Amino acid sequence: MKYGQVVKARFLERPNRFVAYVELEGRRQICHVKNTGRCRELLVPGYTVYLEKAQNPARRTPYDLIAVEKEDKLVNMDSAAPNKVFGEWAAQSGAFGPEPLIRPETVFGDSRFDFYIESQGEKIFAEVKGCTLEDQGRCYFPDAPTERGLKHLNGLIRCAEQGYRAMAVFIIQMEGAQSFAPNDATDPAFGQALRRCRQAGVEILALECRVSPGALTVNPAVRVPILL
Repeated sequence: MKYGQVVKARFLERPNRFVAYVELEGRRQICHVKNTGRCRELLVPGYTVYLEKAQNPARRTPYDLIAVEKEDKLVNMDSAAPNKVFGEWAAQSGAFGPEPLIRPETVFGDSRFDFYIESQGEKIFAEVKGCTLEDQGRCYFPDAPTERGLKHLNGLIRCAEQGYRAMAVFIIQMEGAQSFAPNDATDPAFGQALRRCRQAGVEILALECRVSPGALTVNPAVRVPILL
């Protein structure tokens, strides 16, 4: 996926989950943060960030904050990007065979999953999560407790029990991932549920991305080990 007009700025502060202040061309500028997670290790005063100019010139926040330079890594932190990237990968990579039917936002039971896919006789439900939390190449999800994420994992277990192929997909929004694991220290219930998923036959997949300030795409050459 590609962004439109992207500019570089310096992060100043984040007064709430939705907005941040940056220094852009020597001026203090408000922008929308496209990630409501904590992102404390990313949004650090003085860090270089990248903004996409909004298409609506009348919007209160004329830019969206989409990426940050964290030490030696460029991290995409746009929470809408993982679904777009997975949809492109599912359609083009051949992982689901030629010309799969891909339908986003599909309800099964009491859960709404990010994707329903049909290909070569298989019926697949996939839930996609974006991963931006990293420590020395080790990547973790979530960065804050997530009841919604826990509900999705339990829903995937029910899908698998009823004969569907079920997938929990973690899109790592950076390069250089050495491993992926649930963040047990922050949300032990999510980690326990992810291990129950594996036991129930749910596929767990972590996909590293190639990242530039203006684009994000799955890196097909990298297989990220999953530690459960």
